[in-house]
Amino acid sequence: MKVKNLALIVSAFCTTGAMAANDTQRLEDKLAQLEARLEKAESRAAKAEAQIQVLEKQQQTVAVANPVVVEATEPATAQAAPKLTLSGYGDIKFYGDVEFNMDAASKTGSLTSMKTTANKDWAPGSHERWDINGRLLLGFDGYKRMANGNFAGFSVQPLADLTGKMNLDDAVFFFGTENDWKVKVGRFEAYDMFPLNQDTFVEYSGNTANDLYSDGYGYIYMMKEGRGRSDSGGNFLLSKTLGNWYLEVNTLLEDGSSLFVDQQYHGVDLDNDKNVAYVRPVIAWQEGNFSTAIAMESNLVNNAYGYRDASGKWIDQSERTGYGFTMTWNGQKTDPDDGIVANLNTAYMDATDETDFTAGVNGLWRNFELGYIYAHNQIDNFNTANFDADCDGDCWVTDPGDYDIHTIHASYLIPNVMQMKNFNIYLGAYASWVEAHPNDGDDRSDDRYGGRVRFKYYF
Repeated sequence: MKVKNLALIVSAFCTTGAMAANDTQRLEDKLAQLEARLEKAESRAAKAEAQIQVLEKQQQTVAVANPVVVEATEPATAQAAPKLTLSGYGDIKFYGDVEFNMDAASKTGSLTSMKTTANKDWAPGSHERWDINGRLLLGFDGYKRMANGNFAGFSVQPLADLTGKMNLDDAVFFFGTENDWKVKVGRFEAYDMFPLNQDTFVEYSGNTANDLYSDGYGYIYMMKEGRGRSDSGGNFLLSKTLGNWYLEVNTLLEDGSSLFVDQQYHGVDLDNDKNVAYVRPVIAWQEGNFSTAIAMESNLVNNAYGYRDASGKWIDQSERTGYGFTMTWNGQKTDPDDGIVANLNTAYMDATDETDFTAGVNGLWRNFELGYIYAHNQIDNFNTANFDADCDGDCWVTDPGDYDIHTIHASYLIPNVMQMKNFNIYLGAYASWVEAHPNDGDDRSDDRYGGRVRFKYYF
């Protein structure tokens, strides 16, 4: 009996030991599984932290490259955060440039009828001029292009000059199909038929179609009377591209008497009866570095402006038709460093009581430009009754006859001032003189000359 009891006790003890061993094994397995799960969680956390650090570095790089600072007079709330919203109809571009000049000129009375300052209040005179002038231009362009090549857009360029006045360069709307046809309407300049290359001083400043002719100083005609950018009217232009050919017709509607300084022509005051309509067709051809163009411009409105004589008869002064031809070689297209840009230009104007012929040649090489312009005026009629008093005896192109005008102009570009690609300085100079009745042995002559330093900054 005792033996049996002992056997039972031993058996129970063994069974209990086996069960305890099994429980211990299961506990160890569970601990091992839990440890593996912890290791996986730590690995995932390390990867997430590394990704967060990469994102933070990227954000810091973008913030340094494109810093944006927004200031508000009152704290902005999440519901009313300040923002810039665009319509989404097309691309918007903002740009501009600063153009300030330091000028020294012998006289403001220009033999070439070219304004030599950006100040639109400038008028001919007999005194020497030392001047600082210029303007700041702001440009806003919009452009929308469709997948089929159709496009539309606009451009507006307000000007702020040193006289404290606000002016306007271009204000134009356009539409068409790329590399095919185009329509432009507004204030702008059409095709340039008398390019002067890198001109800094002998140039038209401000309006192109206004105040080009000044009585008593001679006239260099450059096919610009119907080109546009007028203070008294607007343009409508149609153009077409056919391979190497380019065709355009520009129409300028304006007060035609605005062409003449003080609305005076050949010694008489003009009365504007109705606006003129200049039509200016251009045919151009281009192949590689070479291009050429022919054009004409003519006022189609009879009796647009004129005056009444002593008997009260109306005398029309608005008949004006001009012709032009230009050739250009642009070697900088294939050789930007050593290429030569050369222009040859001619223009002829047949106007009431006057004909004008102009020819010019200019070249640009390695930032240096040199040009020569010859002009011949033939005046058939001139009213000198009260003209000399108005001119103080200084402007003397007042008698019927022939006048020859010679102009030499030069400029030099200093690029990348202080290693800034958007900052240039131009040095310009010109000399111009006129000869009265050269075929008759008349030795009368007069001259003009000047120099300019121009600061040009783009943004």
